[in-house]
Amino acid sequence: MAREHRYKVTVDWAGNRGAGTETYRGYGREHVISAAGKTPIAGSSDPAFRGNPERWNPEELLVAAVSACHQLWYLHLASEAGISVLAYRDEAIGVMVEDAEAGDRITEVVLRAHVVIRAGDDTGLALSLHHDVPARCAIANSVKCVVRHEPVVERS
Repeated sequence: MAREHRYKVTVDWAGNRGAGTETYRGYGREHVISAAGKTPIAGSSDPAFRGNPERWNPEELLVAAVSACHQLWYLHLASEAGISVLAYRDEAIGVMVEDAEAGDRITEVVLRAHVVIRAGDDTGLALSLHHDVPARCAIANSVKCVVRHEPVVERS
């Protein structure tokens, strides 16, 4: 039987500069994302859309969610397979297309995980585990865009 989990977050707009959204250029895109017991995240829109470049934008957060979910499942599968992961770094990239007719969308997320495993572990198995993650990752299973993997595995 399937279990259900709920994730409650609050997003508070902080960009009213006095006249609300009276004009497109007259309001800020700043907002704060929070959840009980967690450090708030300062958000905005992408600078291309009048956002604050010092704050996280939703597109970055989506790419980060895909990457983090993949990482957590990969570490789990590696542990089960007897692969000792010593380091994991993903330099993920998301591609957004602006389309006035079809609507803006993230078309692709490329995960470029660089994984370091224990010297005697099987690099082929460690690489193949990346292909098993998408079936498990809730985020990858929820997005419509293509999620590609370009992993590198090396022994320590």
